[in-house]
Amino acid sequence: MTRAYQPTGESPRAEDVNGVFGFPWGLGPALSRECWKHPPGLIGSYVPRSPTPAPMKLLPLACLLTLCCACSSTPQSVALFNGEDLSGWHSDVPAADDNPDAPASFTVRDGLLVSMGNPPGHLITDASYRDFRLVVEYRWAGEPGNCGILVHASTPRRLYGMFPQSIECQMYVGNAGDFWCIGEDIKVDDMEARRGPPEKWGVDGDRARRILNTTDGSEHEPGEWNEMVIECRGATIDVWVNGDQVNHGYECTADHGAIAIQAEGAPCEFRKVELTPLDGPS
Repeated sequence: MTRAYQPTGESPRAEDVNGVFGFPWGLGPALSRECWKHPPGLIGSYVPRSPTPAPMKLLPLACLLTLCCACSSTPQSVALFNGEDLSGWHSDVPAADDNPDAPASFTVRDGLLVSMGNPPGHLITDASYRDFRLVVEYRWAGEPGNCGILVHASTPRRLYGMFPQSIECQMYVGNAGDFWCIGEDIKVDDMEARRGPPEKWGVDGDRARRILNTTDGSEHEPGEWNEMVIECRGATIDVWVNGDQVNHGYECTADHGAIAIQAEGAPCEFRKVELTPLDGPS
């Protein structure tokens, strides 16, 4: 794409551009500022208004298409947590089924999303996603322990009457970036070294569902903010912790679903949960 530039001197007046390019319905004021940023070779040069309108009627359309393509080529990130409430999410906490007075497992406090750790359960997006980059910034709010981010979540309470069918990207202190297979499966390199003997692999119950990450020491000290980036594209899942790639999985048995945050024993605070759509696999 040709790099946009700002010409020296003044930009043409909107009414002059209207007269030359023939913008209908007063579109000139809206488009002329953008069109004038592009080199003359792309959209034509400016010509002072003359009594006879120039015949170049296709230029406004070309300019509009150029602008549309430029806008559509840049994925827009979406804040899944708005800093104020839990809009766009719903909780699934088994202990609350028969006890409406059970304490909330998830709340918003001082602009942070907080997983209280107990009662155990999940905070799940209302929407389903595929092909995305998820950026999560988190820290332990007290004694560090267990929490996690689940991707491609589907069937509720598939495992142990609590965990939704999914692939978990572990946040347990010291093990951030492990995969846990919950009704779904995924492959990694050095599978036996990182998951154990093949005859024990599985996705339910006491089967070998954990797949170790590939680094040590990627997490910050408890109480400091960590960044976990999860990139799901087609049947692959990649995970980074504080800039270190800690896992790469492929041939995942799911490629879309909800996103979930765990409450699993330890309070954990989140200041950012941001999703950016990605192109699908080539």
